[in-house]
Amino acid sequence: MAIETKVRKIGNSLGIVLPKEALQALKVEEGATVYLTEAPNCSLNINPERPGFEEQMQIAESLMQRYRNTFRELAK
Repeated sequence: MAIETKVRKIGNSLGIVLPKEALQALKVEEGATVYLTEAPNCSLNINPERPGFEEQMQIAESLMQRYRNTFRELAK
């Protein structure tokens, strides 16, 4: 599913408005927290807040930082 939306000026920032279809696919409502995570090829993933997600991301970021040289070598 591809949903098109535009980047808009919101106050002094830029933002996007998620259409109804995207909110239904993410199973989120107004006021919900979503996480943007970096993905390959200059893209982002949008993940709704799920129990334990933030803790998992902190663990993953800690491991990536600790073993960054190892990951860099593996990526070659």
